[in-house]
Amino acid sequence: MGKIVAAVATVHAPQLFVRPPTEVPEQLDADIAAMRQLGKDIEEAKPDLAIVIGSDHLETFFLSSVPTFAVVAGEKSHAHFANRNWDLPVHLPFAEAMLEKLMHRGFDMAYSQDAVLGHSFAAVYEWLIDGRNIPVVPLFVNTYLPPLPSPQRCIALGKALAEIIEERPERVAIIASGGLSHYPGTWKYPQPAYDFDYWAIALMERGQIEPLTSLTSEQLDEVGNTEMLPWYFLFGALGNVPGELLTYQPTWHHGHAVMRFIPNRRQSPPQGEVPPAYKFSQGGFEFYKPPATSSYQLNKVLYDLRLSQDLRLRFLKDPLAIAAEYKLNPQESKALALITDENIDVLRSLKPHPLVDAGAHPLGMLMCLVTVQAEARRLRAAARN
Repeated sequence: MGKIVAAVATVHAPQLFVRPPTEVPEQLDADIAAMRQLGKDIEEAKPDLAIVIGSDHLETFFLSSVPTFAVVAGEKSHAHFANRNWDLPVHLPFAEAMLEKLMHRGFDMAYSQDAVLGHSFAAVYEWLIDGRNIPVVPLFVNTYLPPLPSPQRCIALGKALAEIIEERPERVAIIASGGLSHYPGTWKYPQPAYDFDYWAIALMERGQIEPLTSLTSEQLDEVGNTEMLPWYFLFGALGNVPGELLTYQPTWHHGHAVMRFIPNRRQSPPQGEVPPAYKFSQGGFEFYKPPATSSYQLNKVLYDLRLSQDLRLRFLKDPLAIAAEYKLNPQESKALALITDENIDVLRSLKPHPLVDAGAHPLGMLMCLVTVQAEARRLRAAARN
């Protein structure tokens, strides 16, 4: 009989890798220290494999195809971010059995043998797996291109995972990568819903997850927490298991949370009272919607710039030439050139970025901006040396 021997949840912010000058280093260091502790916890649990549940940031699955749920079932799990690569062995017997058994339980799963995953998985591979001999089974959930799966559907899939684990012989760690509140690329980027995060953490610390399990994906969008959907797999797999907070870092744009549920080494009850329940207001998706088809070329160049260093180098020399190459209109071309400027005030203005006004998906815009500006910093550093 198999067993869940570790269950943890972690932040995966791209700033942990690229270290832009707009961040507070001590906050990033605290995140990484907590993530490394999770790695030690997992190692002590001696799992045969780790199911890594993560999301996509228009890196792996672009507008050509966006599955709701997908399993990477190849020999290796490939991840790429910030000019770095990770190649981890996949526990193929479990991955293939999980695919089959989930289908039999009514989950229409996509799968890939060669998907190149982004920083949601790379952060786990870097700071939790961290060179340990632990095969992985990557499980993707769509969190940014509606229609999104509901939290209840993610909980149901988590329950199914627990049943499948129990039917098999392996000792399994489950790692949820994502959260908490942030609005990457939108006008609300500098105003995370910290009050929602504190409320959610207090509930999780006490194992009182029912108020969270009743939320909708539209409500998660309202509080910048669609990336919390991977955590809902843990709720489904574990039930009302109290969590232990290792760190919460309220950066200027993101609530970074690292928690463990199994093991939980807290020696006393959580401190303080549960904050008042968060009051939701809007009804539909406000921050992350599918881009208009008329903006496809704009979103395509943002996607390609993130994946191709050669394209980034050419772009930094002549952004308008690249805009012309992709047949962008004048508004799109002018807005695209702005991502070479490392002026953080653009992101703190509480106004939509000009690229978003031109039709870019907010997250795709921000991830491209982060990658291009990191490339520019590398070039400047090389020139000084």
